[in-house]
Amino acid sequence: MVFAGMGHAATALSQERLLLEYIERLARNLEGQRVVQLHLSRLRPYNKRMQHIRLAAAAFDAMVSTFEGQNFLLDNCDIIWVGKCPNPTELDAAVMKVRYLFSEDPLTHGTEEDDIARFCTWFILAYQYDDVIDMVKQMMREADRRRRAPLPKPGSSASQAAETKPMDSRILLRIKSDFERFNLARLLHRQPIAVMLPNIPKPDVVFHEIYVSIGDLRMAVAPDIDIFSNVWLFQYLTQSLDNRLLAMLTGSDDPALTTSFSINLNVATVLSPAFVNFDASLKHVARGTVVVELREIDIFADISSYMFARDFLHERGYRVCLDGMTHRTIGFIEREKLGIDLMKLMWNPTLVDDLSQRNHAELQDSINRAGRARIILSRSESDEAVRFGQQLGITMFQGFHVDKVVASR
Repeated sequence: MVFAGMGHAATALSQERLLLEYIERLARNLEGQRVVQLHLSRLRPYNKRMQHIRLAAAAFDAMVSTFEGQNFLLDNCDIIWVGKCPNPTELDAAVMKVRYLFSEDPLTHGTEEDDIARFCTWFILAYQYDDVIDMVKQMMREADRRRRAPLPKPGSSASQAAETKPMDSRILLRIKSDFERFNLARLLHRQPIAVMLPNIPKPDVVFHEIYVSIGDLRMAVAPDIDIFSNVWLFQYLTQSLDNRLLAMLTGSDDPALTTSFSINLNVATVLSPAFVNFDASLKHVARGTVVVELREIDIFADISSYMFARDFLHERGYRVCLDGMTHRTIGFIEREKLGIDLMKLMWNPTLVDDLSQRNHAELQDSINRAGRARIILSRSESDEAVRFGQQLGITMFQGFHVDKVVASR
């Protein structure tokens, strides 16, 4: 695999150059060669996060090692794979995996052939060689124009983004050490999850999520580092943060811990000594009021570890919440089979425009099967989000709008 990190125009430009040279070397042996272009440059800006783009590129690692091919992550965020693939269905599976990763973005919506073509374009080099060469040369020209564009003014958001460095293992150890010395109590947040019913103005707070904002912590400790640049190093970092949070909560006399609350942890953290110590510090009755939130990607990365952790949590009286569901993924989850007590469905303003009558019915069916009383609509940042959830039968909400309503009552 030859894709490189982005952020420096010269490095990004080299990807277009490497791609052109690679295709030119194939000119004498085009039989069986395919090119797949994922148009991630067409994603909405708020969905074009570098940690997700890099994760998408990594989805093609198996294709590189299994078949003769190379992977290129371009300056505009497009991914291009070039190689031989005797079984195109395997390449299709990799494409669909990436499409699923960006399931919140309108670019991935729809099942018709034209919908798929907006996200991904296939080329057969034996017949479309000149077209591909022209396309790559045009990409080189566009990347060169971006490289020659005036630098952003110091202090601007674009300038700050350009000045950040990707996190490597050496930087990780330094940040981890800084995290361990930092006073997390300054960044500890409590956000209510509340029942909000139509025509009843007063919300009923069910529990609070206790969390440390990773964004605030980054700005306080490592503002010059892109801690999201490597998904696995970031995962390790969050486990370290989990341990700090649990140590802070263990034996704490914080009154918030005497009422119902939730904490978001990694599966590995639940199986660690830090959680055992935290568990031992809680009274038996208190455990029944604690919700442990686990992220979707973490659960399915190692399902056997999740099942062990789930059984341990249930045996000790905790409830388990699946965090990070979207309207695209909720239909694939069988809540009862996974032994999940609650599920968080993320609100997105594009939901209202995106959900056709058929898709709206499918979402309603998924919510009904999971149990409407088991769903929390998270990221509810507006009254529109709450009304939308209520129309689907959802009664529990979390988000900045909920914060304001609870605070005003």
